Amino acid sequence: MAEPRPVPVPHPLIEALGLQPHPEGGWYRRTWQSPLELDAHGGVRPVATAISFLLLPGEVSHWHRVRSDELWFWQGGGALLLTEGGTQDAPGATTGYRLGPEPAVGGAERVQHLVPANVWQTARPAGAEHVLVGCVVAPGFDFADFELLDTPG
Repeated sequence: MAEPRPVPVPHPLIEALGLQPHPEGGWYRRTWQSPLELDAHGGVRPVATAISFLLLPGEVSHWHRVRSDELWFWQGGGALLLTEGGTQDAPGATTGYRLGPEPAVGGAERVQHLVPANVWQTARPAGAEHVLVGCVVAPGFDFADFELLDTPG
């Protein structure tokens, strides 16, 4: 009987960084959580949390919102298109940002961007390269404070 063939990993960073699928799309791993806690959003949360987040070409971080501020940091690969906006009840593209490796070229890209609490957001690679970002959420991320739409961004 033949040995089962291993399932190929879609990108070497997934294994190297120990990433797992994220419900919004893409791949992630929590890399840090503050040991300090505070009362927030009806419960106790770490003061802040951090993740590594990877989007491969063709992947989308679906429209979602978080009850805390989320600071995105571009870390590698190609550029990321980050879109935010809409109304309290429905997302909608109102403002787009490009995070990437070329912030000095005409100011079109930036290396970090803050999405304020409760603002709808979606993200995707700008081109045919993967995108690696870090995200810091304060007060710290909890899935109880996360709202996800099923439709792609």
